[in-house]
Amino acid sequence: MSVYRVLIDANDEKGLVHKVSGIFYNNGLNIISNSEFVDNESNKFFMRSVVEGDIELKKLQKLLVDAMPNSANINVIEPKDKNIVIMATKEMHALGDILVRHEAGELEANILAVISNYSDLKSFVEKFDIPFIAVSHEGASRDEHEQKILEELAKFSDIDYIVLAKYMRILTPEFVKAYENKIINIHHSFLPAFIGANPYKQAYERGVKIIGATSHFVNNNLDEGPIIAQEVIHVNHAYGWRDMQKSGKDVEKVVLSRALKLALEDRIFVYANKTVIF
Repeated sequence: MSVYRVLIDANDEKGLVHKVSGIFYNNGLNIISNSEFVDNESNKFFMRSVVEGDIELKKLQKLLVDAMPNSANINVIEPKDKNIVIMATKEMHALGDILVRHEAGELEANILAVISNYSDLKSFVEKFDIPFIAVSHEGASRDEHEQKILEELAKFSDIDYIVLAKYMRILTPEFVKAYENKIINIHHSFLPAFIGANPYKQAYERGVKIIGATSHFVNNNLDEGPIIAQEVIHVNHAYGWRDMQKSGKDVEKVVLSRALKLALEDRIFVYANKTVIF
């Protein structure tokens, strides 16, 4: 028996669910779970099904393609661990949370390597028997440094996602294009928002009452890519800026791991710089 995740998006029209469920039924497939959504503003239909049965992946893919309208994007996926590379700088919290969850078997992932522009996290990463690659940015232009990283990434034949675990350098459009909708980032997201140096101190000085984090796919607009996961927590006047920073790190690591898990389980549709998540 095989299990497949079936992801479909198409222009909405009558009978789409009937067509898909008919193919499942006529080929002896049992529906383990199913989620659907129609965005009425864009007239887009989204569907994620998990099915089980005796059929080859390519045959199921062809049956669905032949039955669905030309506008449909259809992806039949056999669940398996996806290959990821984590990029970090010096901060340990987001990286550490992913490594611990991976060690505990909570993530459907093979961590191929951790790449950093510093060597600070080398001994920590190697405790998990994961390769650590230091690519220093010292004395190199942004383009030169990125080219070195791209050369390291090219050594891995199949990367499904790159995770920026508090990687504190802005990626160029060329880098983003090479891994479109495959780069997952995390950043703080205060209400109101603060940019620049020491955002937690800025937040403290303004007396904010909510702090949080946002995980998103990276595009060419800084921190404006399609949002995957968000969370906020309440703080009050008793919090100093270091207390806020500590709480903020707790939120960041949880949100990044949550976003990564959604990606690994094929639960995300990206369209119009937004996401539909089942």
